[in-house]
Amino acid sequence: MAWVATAELAAAVSNAGGLGLIGAGHMPPDALRAEIRKAKDLTEKPFGVNIMLMSPFVKEVMQVVLEERLPVVTTGAGNPGEYIPALKEIGTKVIPVVASVALARRLERVGIDAIIAEGMESGGHVGEVTTMTLVPQVVDAVKVPVIAAGGIGDARGVVAALSLGAQGVQLGTLFAASAECTAHPNYKMAIIKAKERSTVITGVSTGHPVRVIANKLTRDYAELEKRGATTEELDRLGAGKLRSAVREGDIDYGSVMVGQVAGMIKSIRPVNDIMQDIIQNIPKIIGELTRKI
Repeated sequence: MAWVATAELAAAVSNAGGLGLIGAGHMPPDALRAEIRKAKDLTEKPFGVNIMLMSPFVKEVMQVVLEERLPVVTTGAGNPGEYIPALKEIGTKVIPVVASVALARRLERVGIDAIIAEGMESGGHVGEVTTMTLVPQVVDAVKVPVIAAGGIGDARGVVAALSLGAQGVQLGTLFAASAECTAHPNYKMAIIKAKERSTVITGVSTGHPVRVIANKLTRDYAELEKRGATTEELDRLGAGKLRSAVREGDIDYGSVMVGQVAGMIKSIRPVNDIMQDIIQNIPKIIGELTRKI
């Protein structure tokens, strides 16, 4: 959610009763601090930051989180172990994203507070296991709370995740199409127009697969992969393309990172409406399930 989950979206989600997250991506520390302080002006509720551990600014960004005393940090693309003691000292909850049971077990041993089990249906960087199969296996493998992510777009998905043993859910693409999201209108409309098979996975050959909406960029990328391009060549093609899509609205040659759940999203709505729709429909769905059983 880099470039997508800004202070405005994080604050809106927290104000609506969720836990909003700022997507730090490769933000330099000063830029992240500005986003955090903007979010503090927009909400009095708790919010957090997602940190990509492969960011070139990760140490400086972690220092910003410590100085701003954020209550929650989620992490991706690595092991947050070296940062946990300092974060624990100020009471910050550390919640890594995992795509496998083995990584979940390994991270539990370093003292994380919960785990986000993210299936391959999600947008952006993905693993190889579906949410339906990953979540219950992670739940069975660890003792910390598990949060389900990937392919969840309404109250039905939330109830399904809870039935798999998750204690919460993480939603991305659904909020990317919200009114408060500052992404370019073209990016949001690409989500609205998407069907169930509109996304593809690129970059498998690099070891860092990414789910995006198929477009001219993905076709060029696939051609390079077929010709045996090096990882460096592929990285050059993809460099800066997420920003091009999200900020500049280039949905032809930009990287439109969204999950398969985009096929379920039909309109751009305020965050509070999205949240209330989920909250109000959960009891109805559980009631229907009870009658069926």
